Parts: sequence; structure tokens; C-alpha cells
Amino acid sequence: QVQLVESGGGLVQAGGSLRLSCAASGSIFSINRMAWYRQAPGKQRGLVAAITRGGSTNYSDSVKGRFTISRDNAKNMVYLQMNGLKPEDTAVYYCNADIQTSKAGYFYDYWGQGTQVTVSS
Repeated sequence: QVQLVESGGGLVQAGGSLRLSCAASGSIFSINRMAWYRQAPGKQRGLVAAITRGGSTNYSDSVKGRFTISRDNAKNMVYLQMNGLKPEDTAVYYCNADIQTSKAGYFYDYWGQGTQVTVSS
């Protein structure tokens, strides 16, 4: 079984910073793409940032220049450094990863349970 567990969410004032972490554990052979998504109340879940195993990144336009995604392949972890937070960044943030559980297996999509980020004005 594979688990993704997020941590680091919380309440912060506008302009502040938070760092989210996501740990992947279980029967993992390889992890390809890792990403952070978010979902605000009444809105669809959307991509915040993604990173390949080789370190290539992409960001949604709304967070470019403020958020930084990184990963530690040895620890099976992905991070999201969020600076200059705005009230509109308030959402549940989800970790997502494409994980292969055996050498001959396919990559499957896994999700964490989410962590709440609230930015007060």
C-alpha cells in the first residue's frame, strides 16, 4: 500500500509564509511526477505546482514568483514553499504523485488527504 501524508498547513496572515511537506511511504519502487493541488470552497481542484523526477517544474499563473516546489527523491518527499500568501490562497492543499510499486508495474496516481491553508486579511 502507498500513502501520501501532508503536513505544514495552518493559519497565517496575508504576506506570510508556510512550507508544506508531503511524505510518500509504503511499497514504492519509483516516483515520477509529484505535484500540489488545491481546492477552495465551492471551486474545483486545480494544479498549483508540479515537479518531475529530474527537477523540471511548472506553476499555475496565480502562484508564479511566490511559491516554490521542490523534492527529495531519496526521502520520497515533496515540498511547497509558499511566500507572499494572499487570502485567495486559502484552500485545502493536496499532494499528488505518480508512483510505481514494482519494477514491472505501471505508474498509478495517488493522493494525500489534504492540509488546510487559511490566509487571513
